[in-house]
Amino acid sequence: MLAPTVLARAAGKLLFPPICLGCQTQVAVPGSLCGTCWSNLRLIDKPYCPVMGTPFREDKGDIFLSAEAIASPPPFARLRSAAIHTGLARRMVGDLKYRDRTDLAPWMARWMLRAGSELLDQADLIVAVPLHRRRFFQRRYNQSAELARSLSALTGLPFEPDLIHRTRPTRQQVGLHAKQRQDNVRGAFRVHPKAKTKLKGKRVLLIDDVYTTGATVSAVTRTLLRNGASAVDILTFSRVLPDQLDLEEDEG
Repeated sequence: MLAPTVLARAAGKLLFPPICLGCQTQVAVPGSLCGTCWSNLRLIDKPYCPVMGTPFREDKGDIFLSAEAIASPPPFARLRSAAIHTGLARRMVGDLKYRDRTDLAPWMARWMLRAGSELLDQADLIVAVPLHRRRFFQRRYNQSAELARSLSALTGLPFEPDLIHRTRPTRQQVGLHAKQRQDNVRGAFRVHPKAKTKLKGKRVLLIDDVYTTGATVSAVTRTLLRNGASAVDILTFSRVLPDQLDLEEDEG
């Protein structure tokens, strides 16, 4: 005789069959992709730049840096992303960000866990890129915080949602070139005075949904370092590669 839990699971699968995260067709396992969507997801694997996480065509060794890391060293220590921001990854970011698909966050976080395992192992706490309260009330949630919360649940690392705030509403980054993006977010973030003790000497993992030019996460990183963090690493679900920057995706 089947146990009640087995029967309940079977009934639930019959009533609510698992669907593909990408196209919502029926699949065998919850949180998985159909064959077509899987072929449209470009995960980032080694070899890649040890600083920027930019994938290399061939293994160049652990100390070989990408051109972007050499030409413009970032304020953060390391960047890792689960997927290249194209195809399915780009669509999932848009669905999470603009179409209320917060159900995607726990599954996206699992891919981020795979990509950022070394960062998570060394982190003391997790922080998400904050939204200004005006945009938060419009959207009703912060997509980066949803990813950070899921990563916290997967790893046990503390997530500090109120540690840093966006102090003024910034323009959307779509359509702005790199210098305009930097100017747009300069001075836009502040660590809550009561939270500074949580930052002192800590290695912070900063979470965002997509990395484009890095203007937003760099501004947040500088604020965290000024307020006592020992180092900041960045983990995103997807990233735009240097030769893709004409996509002009929004950050934050």
